[in-house]
Amino acid sequence: MFQKQYYTLVAGLREWALDADTKGFDAREIISEIAEQLTDKDLRAVRLLYTFYDIENIIGMRSGRSRFVTLGNFSAEELAAEMERPEELPAFIQRLLAAYARPDDVEYDDIDCSVPFEKAIFEAYYAECARSSSGFLREWAEFDKALRNVSAAITARRLDIPVAEVVVGDDEIIAGLTKSSAVDFGLKGELPWIDSLLSALADDVNMLDKEHRIDQIRWEHTEEMTAFDYFNIDVVLAYLIRINLVHRWCALDVERGREMYKKLVGGLSAREQIENAAKTE
Repeated sequence: MFQKQYYTLVAGLREWALDADTKGFDAREIISEIAEQLTDKDLRAVRLLYTFYDIENIIGMRSGRSRFVTLGNFSAEELAAEMERPEELPAFIQRLLAAYARPDDVEYDDIDCSVPFEKAIFEAYYAECARSSSGFLREWAEFDKALRNVSAAITARRLDIPVAEVVVGDDEIIAGLTKSSAVDFGLKGELPWIDSLLSALADDVNMLDKEHRIDQIRWEHTEEMTAFDYFNIDVVLAYLIRINLVHRWCALDVERGREMYKKLVGGLSAREQIENAAKTE
């Protein structure tokens, strides 16, 4: 299917140069500037990507946590209002909120409210992504779900917690995680990044290093997914995911955030992108 080409937008991505220490880096501003230039269809894919953070915030609000992730589609005030009277939240979230608020309502007989809300809403989110018209988003969500599930399964095994309690979804990977006793859950042939993940989660690695290595897997995967794309929405979505990672590490670890930012703005120049695109035509 034909995709709109964002020549000017993509060519300008590297021009958001910041100081070496990422002073002034504002992920929310970058996201907003990009969103303004997208078609309605592509904007829907971007909003669904960022719904992940809305879900994290909804879970936090329901459990009384004060931490709020600013990358979502809604501000804290907007989301609080939405949870009281949903109007703008995606339909699948509105329905889950209503079902868990009224678990005996026959209207929601198809929703098993005995499942922890956090697990139910993430399963619904990944199912929504699987129905997206964006091939990139479908593939990214499948990868991200698998990465999170394997990470959770490795940790659960180490803590002697049933793997089934910590994974999301129902697919072949879940079957391997819940049934296999192999170190790699018998998934090495299916998941090319599993060795890197096992190394990242090694016992002798501190928590910050573990998180950084896992995000490095995410970073590299976005690059692999768009290796032969140059100016379409897939490139924009991949760039936004890397923006999210830079944002996270600027908060968690300034030095690592700086390194990731340098890597982000150190990619191919617009001229090189055009030349490479021409070679493939």
